Amino acid sequence: MNSTPNSNRKHIAIYGKTNAGKSSLINCILNQEVSLVSKTRGTTTDPVSKAMELIPVGPVLFIDTAGLDDKSKLGEIRVKKTLEVLKKTDIGLYVMDINDLDIENYNEIKLRFKKYNIPYITVINKVDTASVEELNKVKEILKNVIFLSSRTGEGIEKLKEELIKKIELEEEDSPLVGDLLPYNSKVILVVPIDSEAPKGRLILPQVQCIRDCLDHGIKSYVVRDTELESALEEIKDVDLVITDSQAFKNVDKIVPRNIKLTSFSILFARQKGDLDSFVQGAKKIEELNKDSKILISESCSHNISHEDIGRFKIPKMLNKYVGAELNYEFRVGSDFPEDIKKYDLIIHCGACMINRKTVINRINYCKENNVAITNYGVVIAYLTGILKRTLSIY
Repeated sequence: MNSTPNSNRKHIAIYGKTNAGKSSLINCILNQEVSLVSKTRGTTTDPVSKAMELIPVGPVLFIDTAGLDDKSKLGEIRVKKTLEVLKKTDIGLYVMDINDLDIENYNEIKLRFKKYNIPYITVINKVDTASVEELNKVKEILKNVIFLSSRTGEGIEKLKEELIKKIELEEEDSPLVGDLLPYNSKVILVVPIDSEAPKGRLILPQVQCIRDCLDHGIKSYVVRDTELESALEEIKDVDLVITDSQAFKNVDKIVPRNIKLTSFSILFARQKGDLDSFVQGAKKIEELNKDSKILISESCSHNISHEDIGRFKIPKMLNKYVGAELNYEFRVGSDFPEDIKKYDLIIHCGACMINRKTVINRINYCKENNVAITNYGVVIAYLTGILKRTLSIY
């Protein structure tokens, strides 16, 4: 992994009407031709993402979206995709053409920003086409906005400064392990190697845990589950064992009770979401029966094998625990359904490929609809009877 994953970058999304200059603005900010620019309205169809380093705050992800007033044949679909981006937006930029101010549209998007708790910056673009009188008139109507020209670059540096301020005010993602253990602690990472493990690589949660340990001066030892027992004999005073969730049952038998145990997925449940909500959601399992409908939500697409944790292992364990064949539905990536009331339980993956904002909005949406939600690691620990042990470190 040569760069910061998009899931760990602050998501800055650009909204506005068609032809407001959103694509030109993102090209100007990035100083490269990322988004297609045309005088034809509705040129941007699907959201376009571009990662960059915004000094001094670090890695961010810019997202260019289709116009909110797109009235073309595909406009309804485009606008729907644009509004979906709100659910993962950390900071919003709303762009208006100084020659086409639409206060009604502006007020609508402000309500949406408020709904998803999105801090935002209002940008008035194309100031190079307006007279001093026109500029002054707009300044009387709109306060606390940034005037700029994506064509000449005027005002771009001021916009970057405001973005940096907004990002610095945003809550930092908590560490995975660094705030749980003191400096110089010892952690064993248990990484089973099966058909799901990518050849020659570790999966993202494992890589990020190793990096987090390095960042906080925690000594990490990586072993397979088959070598865990001998590793515990050789490494003295181990403070924590972190395992892949699917090896929970076997690892629990091997790790002595005086050593704390958790999983990569539970660590991500805490960092990316709300661990308490996931634990509460797991209790819904006791109410499930043969008529229950379960949604398995995966944040990434991948090859599926008989050892797939979300498609096969969790359903098999859940069916056995409940004593009935439950009804399962699977969704991947940003495809999170709106009609969630039909589900008795939603089981979310570790969310290593999506940002915290996305997971929090999904949790809140479940709460609004009174639908239980949990995650892979929590549900496996619950089904194997070791959830209480895995939570003792937190």
